[in-house]
Amino acid sequence: RSLAKMAAPLASLVVLFALGGPALSGAQTTEGAAAAPHRRFEYKYSFKGPHLVQADGTVPFWVHTGNAIPSADQIRITTSLKSQKGSVWTKNKSIFEYWEVEVTFRVTGRGRIGADGLAIWFTEEQGLEGPVFGAADKWNGVGIFFDSFDNDGKKNNPGVVVVGNNGKLLYDHQNDGSTQALASCQRDFRNKPYPVRVKITYYQKTLTVLINNGFTPDKEDYEFCAKVEDMVLPSQGYFGISAATGGLADDHDVLSFLTFQLTEPGKEAPTPDAEIPQKDKEKYQEEFEHFQQELDKKKEEFQREHPHVQGQPGKTPCAFFLAADDVFETVSDRELRQIFEGQNRIHLEIKQLNRQLDMILDEQRKYVSAVTEEIAKRGAGFPGQQGQISQQEIETVVKTQEEVIRQVKEIRSSVTDALRSISVAQHPGSAGVYETTQHFNDIKEHLHVVKRDIEHLVQRNSPSSEKQKCPELPPFPSCLSTIHFFIFVAVQTVLFIGYVMYR
Repeated sequence: RSLAKMAAPLASLVVLFALGGPALSGAQTTEGAAAAPHRRFEYKYSFKGPHLVQADGTVPFWVHTGNAIPSADQIRITTSLKSQKGSVWTKNKSIFEYWEVEVTFRVTGRGRIGADGLAIWFTEEQGLEGPVFGAADKWNGVGIFFDSFDNDGKKNNPGVVVVGNNGKLLYDHQNDGSTQALASCQRDFRNKPYPVRVKITYYQKTLTVLINNGFTPDKEDYEFCAKVEDMVLPSQGYFGISAATGGLADDHDVLSFLTFQLTEPGKEAPTPDAEIPQKDKEKYQEEFEHFQQELDKKKEEFQREHPHVQGQPGKTPCAFFLAADDVFETVSDRELRQIFEGQNRIHLEIKQLNRQLDMILDEQRKYVSAVTEEIAKRGAGFPGQQGQISQQEIETVVKTQEEVIRQVKEIRSSVTDALRSISVAQHPGSAGVYETTQHFNDIKEHLHVVKRDIEHLVQRNSPSSEKQKCPELPPFPSCLSTIHFFIFVAVQTVLFIGYVMYR
């Protein structure tokens, strides 16, 4: 433990010096994109675990206020208690015009809905405390709000809203900022199996928001959320992140906040050495050398006390303390991951089922239209041929209709079983995810059989120059009409999708 305490502040300084050093100050351009900006990491406007806090409980280059609680690997902006507010802000103003931030956070709560939400800021002045997601109102800059509570009752939350301000406007809480929103998108960012990641880029007066929904461990799986063009922001400002709770509550945890300076091609970016005063550089260098000596001493003591660890790969002193946290998954994390993976698969299967039902309805409409037109033509042009239809053809059509009815009943039974499986899958640790997948596979097979039978029936009854078309058939007492079939399929589809969305 003493070694870990000594290594913590040293690791923070090493990370900051390494990320902010000249090695990363060069231009990083994307292949094939000649107009891509130069991108450089800015350590003074960033934080990331592990060893996030110093011995006095502060985060280097950042200030936290309200109910924010920094820890070794994250900053908890608010806890899941009612009426909490907190925020963290950079101590210094940015000195670059264009920028990009990558924020990783978690919003977790035990309720089906949460409140109030989280906000990412770039403002001319620090909004340390206030009513807008824990930060001050009437800001000059932009706020990207992750609003989890539906104040206006329009059922469009959780959502992401981009709101700009010139320092004179009051935020419209009652309408969730919809009257002031420059852009928005509806995304559910609560209780995800993996951390949610947001990439916000401000370059050449265009603000772009990309989001990773937290369903996959792929860190680069971003999707487009919002874009604001011709947006003028202060040339210098503070970065911040805040959160608040109300009558409902969530834990709002920020795992990392990484800031990058963007420089247009052809313009030379200022070197990191020019941004740090000589006095500060000497101070940091002395501290680094002091901690390096202390760490070497602790390493020697550790190796003397633990000779069995020496020579084993991955068993360095730092890895020895950190390995246990990275290997094992807690029971609650595993159950939550299984639930969301199952719900994601159910969502995909429902979309595929909807497409298959649309295809069936399309085929049915074409078939009914073709048969109706031919019967009308034959009935009007050849009234004397109505009695020439053979009994065998009539029986064939009747059997085909009975087969369609049987397939519809099987679909109804499969949908009922799927709904029952979905209700089982909602409970953590249950084995319903696998059964739900099997039921949806059965539904797809039944739908394919129905489609194949209908196509066969259409081909058999399609217009042909060699075969005479059937005239109008007499009514069959026990057959299912086409209108009833359409109504049945539509009602079942609406009820099924509505039930799943409600759950």
